[in-house]
Amino acid sequence: MQAVAGVFGLFVGSFLNVCIYRIPRGLSIVWPGSFCPGCHLAIPAYDNVPVLGWLWLRGQCRRCGRHIPVRYPIVEAMAGLLAAGLFAQNGLSSTTLLHFVFACSLIVVTFIDVDFQIIPDRISLGGTIVFLLTSSFVQTDVGWQSAVIGALFGSGLLFAVAFGYAKVAKREGLGGGDVKLLAMIGAFFGWKGVLPTLFVGALMGSLVGVALMILKKADRKTAIPFGPFLALGALTYLFFGDVFNEFLFPWRGGL
Repeated sequence: MQAVAGVFGLFVGSFLNVCIYRIPRGLSIVWPGSFCPGCHLAIPAYDNVPVLGWLWLRGQCRRCGRHIPVRYPIVEAMAGLLAAGLFAQNGLSSTTLLHFVFACSLIVVTFIDVDFQIIPDRISLGGTIVFLLTSSFVQTDVGWQSAVIGALFGSGLLFAVAFGYAKVAKREGLGGGDVKLLAMIGAFFGWKGVLPTLFVGALMGSLVGVALMILKKADRKTAIPFGPFLALGALTYLFFGDVFNEFLFPWRGGL
């Protein structure tokens, strides 16, 4: 069953690629079907098999020869691995499905932010609403009170950090999209997941920033999107939240 979950994730990953390409361009994610951005012709089903399609086409459109970025099979593989991992963690359940939806939203956010330096409201704000509504029915270990506090705490904390940075550095750092994304993450995890997510995201972002500076690929004024690092922090907490909670909240009480 875990392998089946992985295959299901691969095909969902193919749809995530559609979302990553079309959402920031204002295109429908439903119609038309998959097409080549170069020649705009529909991609037949036998060329649209996740990962394998890219491999046997050698990363090129069969008709026009346009290069297909390696990101496409990477996204599909990520979704497949996440689906298999979440199934192993929670089995066949509504919790697994909700966790997978959350993970998929983070994948989409990551690659859109890398390409366009934006985080679409339809994902961050829409996700916040969805996870607030499901907190009492699916994620009963979170509860609606903790979900609401998490959304407010996440957005408020990152807004304060962004505002303080802008005052001190005299330039904008974190954007409103990051604030809304952490609100969504807080709504999903509850307030306990906000600080670990932010800590891991800030740590990884700092390491990448320093590495780019050492390699002279960036300087202190280079804009590096923070959304992907928040997503990485959230995925880390999704799989290892119990470890963080044991360390940070040993009393197990409260919201």
